[in-house]
Amino acid sequence: MLMMTASRLNDSDLTAELGRLAHGEREATAALIVHLAEFDARRLYEGAGYSSMFQYGRAVLRMSEDAVYNRIGAARAARRFPAIVDMLVSGALSPTTARLLARHLTAENQEALLAAASGRGKLAVEELLAGWFPQPDVAPRIRPLRAPSPSARRIPVAPAISDTPVTMPNVALPPETVPTPAAVSRPAVVRPLAAERFEVRFTASAEMRGRLREAQDLLGHAVPSGDLAQVFDRALVLLVADLKRRKFAATKRTMASRRASMKARRPAADVRRSVTARDGGRCKFVAKDGHRCGERRFLEFHHVRPFAAGGPATADNIELRCRAHNGYEVDRFFGPGWRHSREGGAGRTRSGTSSGDWRTPPPAD
Repeated sequence: MLMMTASRLNDSDLTAELGRLAHGEREATAALIVHLAEFDARRLYEGAGYSSMFQYGRAVLRMSEDAVYNRIGAARAARRFPAIVDMLVSGALSPTTARLLARHLTAENQEALLAAASGRGKLAVEELLAGWFPQPDVAPRIRPLRAPSPSARRIPVAPAISDTPVTMPNVALPPETVPTPAAVSRPAVVRPLAAERFEVRFTASAEMRGRLREAQDLLGHAVPSGDLAQVFDRALVLLVADLKRRKFAATKRTMASRRASMKARRPAADVRRSVTARDGGRCKFVAKDGHRCGERRFLEFHHVRPFAAGGPATADNIELRCRAHNGYEVDRFFGPGWRHSREGGAGRTRSGTSSGDWRTPPPAD
């Protein structure tokens, strides 16, 4: 029933209703957190037969591990610093960011720290806290990983909420057991330690470890210590420069390129360099309310007047677009339903029949 109701709304009403529902959800979440704080303070979960608020949240309130973890952390912080409640309602804080701030908030710093965190997402708040409360560098190390047992994969149910990440215990394996990459694969971690320092941690294959050792050996004179951070930084400098050269024709030595034909779809190197510099290496799409997308990933060179409609590959007619907004422009110019991926074939109408006139859009450009 709800799906049918939403499908009947026009674009303007759908946008307004979505905003209203989002505000209502924030109000409901803030109210939930306030009641969680009081319930937790009275320890009512004990009388209900549960040893912790976490267990009660999972079993009775039916919240996911992440949801109950963040909301209990936010509830305990809000009980100490009630200003958090209004910030949750307005969207200036989320349960996640409130939980991150909780361990650092004091009566002395609460006003300044909450103001600094207002409106920031999880990563931005982590970086903010790293700047305010810097941590020491982590020691570089490479160690083999062992596959955890099925029992070790279960998320422990703790009676208290802590900001310390859960560490999965390792299980000793017999010498002949070699875990597959899938068995030991873990998410990469990028964690700010201070304003300008980050901990970067990921799982590497044996082949990558071999290439790393070879790089350390070849850099023996320049980096005698074999410091992993310096090795990776040098590799990334070269990789980023090569990727920019390939995609944006970025180079320190510009040569007079052959003038591209006005009929060519792909912009010439000097046009790509000019457009990238002008648009700041970000998607230039601007919404009606003035908001600029600014995305830096999946960038493509977009013809303002489509190539299929005679638009030239000149700097005046080329702008950077992310893949989503490049496709959006295709739909906006040619009509809904024309968007398709680079792997798609010739343009087709919504009914599926081929169209061969100038309004047949090319692959997104």
